[in-house]
Amino acid sequence: MAGDDPGLERLLGGLLGKQSGTGGADTDMAGNVLAALLGLLESQGGGGSVNPLEGLLKCLSAGGLGDQARSWVSGDENEPVSAEQVTKALPEGALEQVAQQAGVSPEEAADQLAQSLPTAVDALTPGGRVPSGGSLREVVEQRTRARG
Repeated sequence: MAGDDPGLERLLGGLLGKQSGTGGADTDMAGNVLAALLGLLESQGGGGSVNPLEGLLKCLSAGGLGDQARSWVSGDENEPVSAEQVTKALPEGALEQVAQQAGVSPEEAADQLAQSLPTAVDALTPGGRVPSGGSLREVVEQRTRARG
């Protein structure tokens, strides 16, 4: 739970652009990279009817990571993904845009996403439910309130 895991709190806070101040530069970077990806998907999301988390899950499923993504949403153990799998699953050019926005290399962005996606998606989908509608900020704030 976010309230019990400072790393998860930092990751979710990073999605909102908040810094909690103590340790965990990798977690901050992961939050920045994940926020950049979700922001990119949100901006391409077709009129706001699909929140960026739904868009991310659809994108990963279309890119061959459907089983892994479903494991993150379900109550089952989170299946890992590799940086190479993340790179292949994202639309062409997306990783480069995300890396540029986050201030890291595309390789580092892929590594950070591979490490943070299972935990973040799991945290944002308690009870195995993907929230419908809403902005990234609304989804994260709703989930951090529910978990905190």
